[in-house]
Amino acid sequence: MTTSSRFAVSLHILTLLVSQDGQPVTSEFIAASANTNPGVVRRLLSMLHRSGLVMSQLGAGGGALLAKPAAQIRLIDVYRAVEPGCLFAMHRSPPNPNCPVGAHIQAALKPAMGRAEAAFEAKLAETRLSEIARSVAARGRPRARAG
Repeated sequence: MTTSSRFAVSLHILTLLVSQDGQPVTSEFIAASANTNPGVVRRLLSMLHRSGLVMSQLGAGGGALLAKPAAQIRLIDVYRAVEPGCLFAMHRSPPNPNCPVGAHIQAALKPAMGRAEAAFEAKLAETRLSEIARSVAARGRPRARAG
């Protein structure tokens, strides 16, 4: 089973856009920062654009820009833009209905998974892109030397 990195890379993209103070950023520049392929960046930018989180400036000097202030972008908005479906997946194939566990496991799991997903989404809804950008910026500042 694999996990997706779309959410983490999308947050990288958006945080990079915040750091550029309203200047358009090319997918090649973003890809170099995220150490990924520009095609991956373009697909994520497209998903983020459809959700109203980024916009594009065409022409020479063009690139991606935030579509709204970072303080208005919640992490849940980003997650929903790039991660389709539920956080937890059930079996790819239905379990054996003749097995005492297989017949009832999905019904038993759904309430617990639903509560966990709701808690996860609630926590993402509490955090704004601006907080992530401030945290990244603070980590990038030169540290004062003891003297």
